[in-house]
Amino acid sequence: MATEKAYKILAKQEGISNNSAKSLIDRGLVYVGNKKVMIARGDIDVKTVFRVIKVERPKPIFENEDILVLDKPAYVNSDELERMYKPAVLLHRLDRETSGVLMLVKNEEFRQKAIKEFQKDKVYKEYIAWVEGIMSEPIEVDKAILTQKKNNKAYSNVSAKGKPARTEFFPDIVSANKTKVKCIIHNGRTHQIRTHLRYINHSIIGDEQYGGRRAKRVMLHAYKVRLLGMEFTAPEPKFFVNFE
Repeated sequence: MATEKAYKILAKQEGISNNSAKSLIDRGLVYVGNKKVMIARGDIDVKTVFRVIKVERPKPIFENEDILVLDKPAYVNSDELERMYKPAVLLHRLDRETSGVLMLVKNEEFRQKAIKEFQKDKVYKEYIAWVEGIMSEPIEVDKAILTQKKNNKAYSNVSAKGKPARTEFFPDIVSANKTKVKCIIHNGRTHQIRTHLRYINHSIIGDEQYGGRRAKRVMLHAYKVRLLGMEFTAPEPKFFVNFE
């Protein structure tokens, strides 16, 4: 069986550059059948036919002279959207596979005002997640989180040495051995929801980094944000509503 690097075969199949092919694989957009291709440089049969997931475009939710609010699609880095919507700058970030409300600001005065609201925990942040197992009662996790970077990748743990973090979880729908959960975060640490859910043995489905089973994507969506008297909502993706 003749083999070649996965990204090279993909580049030929799609008629794109090797770098573009590597990027598609690294972003989790390339499948063989129902199995995600994990390693761009891995050797694979030259006759392999890939399936590439098309990324949706960000949808504007709200805009005025101070702020631009987007419904961020999964598989897109927050930094990419910042570059796309220059000179607006990110007020916060969402992980690559997390969809939903993403805010960019247009002037420094408003940015400083908004940052103070975050620091005082006056920003309401509501997420929706599909998690492993059955969560039958609301749970509050008030555990400090320590974030470390390794190979340019952030990883968080519950640790007494970390920064204060509190998350409230409210079960909504139970289906088979999984639960759809409303998550309300306070403080807003790196990977806070993902870390706290793993801590209570309800890892997010698709979140392999924090103990979830493999899925099409990390099943986490930033649904609603309230900031300085404004409220922004990003509708649930169809994939979430119909997730079985």
